[in-house]
Amino acid sequence: MSCSGRLKTSLGMTSALSAHEVLNSNDTMCEILLLLPPETIYKLILVSKRWLQIIASPYFRHTYLAKWNPSFELIGFLVCSSTYLGRRVDGARRPRAEPSLPLLSTSSTGDEIESSGILKKLGYYIDSSDGLLLCGRHPKAYYLWDPSTQKQQQLPRPRVHFEELCMSLITEDCPDKGFSYKVIRAESVGFTAQSTKLKVETFSSKTSTWSYSELTCPEPISLSPWTLGRVIKGVVYWHARGGKVAMYDSNSEEKRVDMIKLPKTYDYDEQVLGETIDGCLQYGWSNKSVMEVWKLEKVNDVLQWNILFKLNFKVMWKMNSVEATRYSVRTKETQLLAFLNQKSDSVYIRCDTHIFIYDTETKRVEVVQYQGRKSFVWDYCKVVPYFRRTWPCSPLFENNVMMIDTPQCNASSAGSN
Repeated sequence: MSCSGRLKTSLGMTSALSAHEVLNSNDTMCEILLLLPPETIYKLILVSKRWLQIIASPYFRHTYLAKWNPSFELIGFLVCSSTYLGRRVDGARRPRAEPSLPLLSTSSTGDEIESSGILKKLGYYIDSSDGLLLCGRHPKAYYLWDPSTQKQQQLPRPRVHFEELCMSLITEDCPDKGFSYKVIRAESVGFTAQSTKLKVETFSSKTSTWSYSELTCPEPISLSPWTLGRVIKGVVYWHARGGKVAMYDSNSEEKRVDMIKLPKTYDYDEQVLGETIDGCLQYGWSNKSVMEVWKLEKVNDVLQWNILFKLNFKVMWKMNSVEATRYSVRTKETQLLAFLNQKSDSVYIRCDTHIFIYDTETKRVEVVQYQGRKSFVWDYCKVVPYFRRTWPCSPLFENNVMMIDTPQCNASSAGSN
């Protein structure tokens, strides 16, 4: 009988059991723990190793997530610069005084990550999924890092060299097979090549190896190098040149990549991809005066863009005059920064070094307080929000794969029977 299927039976028997019997029955403990909210469950992994094993089991996690659907916690904003990625004509090298992966912390978890010094060892930001961080130094070293346990895993060296590329991290969580992940590297070539082939290399945690393949596209394709993509239900979306988005279903046996035209084809100051609350791709752009957000939906088996909202920044600040005066935004430009994780009613915007969250329903603007460096040049960096699910167990810990330990992870898993 499943964990959730035993709920009524096990709880009905609880009254007839002693406290000792309840605490020693995994089935009963499983049902009791399913009733507790995420903020409570998070603390209980430290009670004992047995409780940790129950909570960290793939089936319990899957059942709990389906029941509670925990939200995502903003850890901070990662500053991503492509200045030193790949081979540069001018041979620019990062100064020692400049960190490769600055974090603008917005939480106590972010403060702990900053103070641990781990970010100095991970290289440059590449992608993240459910809080797992993919970092590295192209083209040799790539790491997957888990903030819950402060553990990192180094991937084997890729077999194929790409001069310029895009990368994405895909995480999968099954109730019977547990957690697994993929890392995809896709080559970016000049648009003049007019190639309908896309070379990709995929690392799978299930096989612990890289595999090479060539994807076929119905039209010439050229990915925009070093840009941040978006993964939704195993489908990878990358920015492509010519005002398009490339779509690749990593779970499909058909080696194919498709293209779709963006609703706006001009070269705007800022373009970002995100995921709506119902699991659709959303696209936003902004210039000096306005911002638009669109949603990609399938209508009669045809993908089409539908606009969610359009915002005039000048009107927005007039409606939020207190914040506009306090942060002197009238003399500075405002731009779209990023989307929230699986949300459609709020977005992050930036004005000077200040980050705000704008609620499309209330029309209100609220500043996001952060700790960290403010001296970097915003115009040459991509600042992305770093989220993790409010969920205690660590996929990398569960997998028991070979990792490099840090003092923090030993302390976090020090529970005993």
